[in-house]
Amino acid sequence: MIKRFSRHNIEDAGSSGSLNDLSFLLIIFFIVIAGFNVNKGFLLNLPSKDKPIVVNTQDILKCSISGEGRLVLDGSEIELEELTKLVSDKLVSWPNMTFLLTIDPEASYQNVVDVISVIRKLKVENFSFRMNRSS
Repeated sequence: MIKRFSRHNIEDAGSSGSLNDLSFLLIIFFIVIAGFNVNKGFLLNLPSKDKPIVVNTQDILKCSISGEGRLVLDGSEIELEELTKLVSDKLVSWPNMTFLLTIDPEASYQNVVDVISVIRKLKVENFSFRMNRSS
């Protein structure tokens, strides 16, 4: 009877489980220490539930955005530049003014952002918005 010697396969060091664990830990380490740049968007201060804000109805400046992107202020259609001038003039005589923006659900996002940006630049402290009820 002839005995055959079989060679044992030597495991490759690269297929070792410990290297896989080490690489996984390094990936986790670099993810944790990496600084992520997060776009914060518009930061709006919401009123607290403990101290509700009472607003006089005469101190509200009402503006609306239609589905086509038209701005309507006090019943007349205006442009964004006119809105800037009118709101800044009203703020001088009306420092406690509340700007109420009514948004049509079909209005584009960019139109809404443009109006909010103008109001923020003018430093209007009291800002509110709502969606029109869909018909």
